[in-house]
Amino acid sequence: MKNLAAFDIGGTTLKMGVVSSEGDILQHEKMTIPDFDGELILAGISEYTKKHDVAGVAISAPGYINPKTGFITMGGAIRAFDNFPIREYLEEKTGLPVTVENDANCVALCEKWLGGAQDLDYFLCMTIGTGIGGGIFIDGKLYSGSRFRAGEFGYLFSDRPGSYEPGNYTMNQTTTLLVLRRQYAAHTGKNLNEVTGEEIFAAYDNHDSIAEKLIHDFYTGLCTGLYNLIYCFDPSHIFIGGGITDRPTFLAELKHHMAFFGLRDTELELVSHKNQAGLLGAVYHHLLLTEI
Repeated sequence: MKNLAAFDIGGTTLKMGVVSSEGDILQHEKMTIPDFDGELILAGISEYTKKHDVAGVAISAPGYINPKTGFITMGGAIRAFDNFPIREYLEEKTGLPVTVENDANCVALCEKWLGGAQDLDYFLCMTIGTGIGGGIFIDGKLYSGSRFRAGEFGYLFSDRPGSYEPGNYTMNQTTTLLVLRRQYAAHTGKNLNEVTGEEIFAAYDNHDSIAEKLIHDFYTGLCTGLYNLIYCFDPSHIFIGGGITDRPTFLAELKHHMAFFGLRDTELELVSHKNQAGLLGAVYHHLLLTEI
């Protein structure tokens, strides 16, 4: 058994942990990343790795990533990582083997390794946050696409484009928690920074008419995307992740709205390891590559 240093890079937070090859998280912590600072992220990874006795480095990161070479074509929220050979850079800094995979793909890998998808060959993961990401398993293998962009579910249209800016009609622009907060702020006259998802759902639970309409539209947008994905991939299960899944009634509410679409053959479930899924999926990716 060997231990790995695992990292989950987010737009504002770097999660760090020491994880065994059996999937046990032996130690973990996190650091704040102001202003999407790529240099601070790289320094944090190098310093954390040097403090621990580990056999390698496993990274979950946003963007378009070649999972074999660790080259980031587009860094998502971390634009400093555009066209950046992060694997090569960190191997030189740490002297250890490094692997890198897309963050949403890591969630799917975690589910396959340690979660509810261990016995499944055809399933999807959808992550709901500032944007919407995804992971695709076909015939028991993670599908990355010809340019490592597969699973970007947030770019699905949630409505027919009605202008010369079709990007305004994608799920990323119509069906995320950030969009929900913006809409609620606009309706209530509050500053966006003052509005939280918890506040909106609390208003929804208290039958506030504005919150009820916005959240109804939010769920309808999610279900529209899920409907399209089910007909494209015919998965047996779709696992949903993201902070919104902490809401105890989220899954029941999603299934209630999904029933309107008449699809009941695909099981909707929550991801099993929540905030730890990125770290664990990155480790599984590392183990798969080193095994090959």
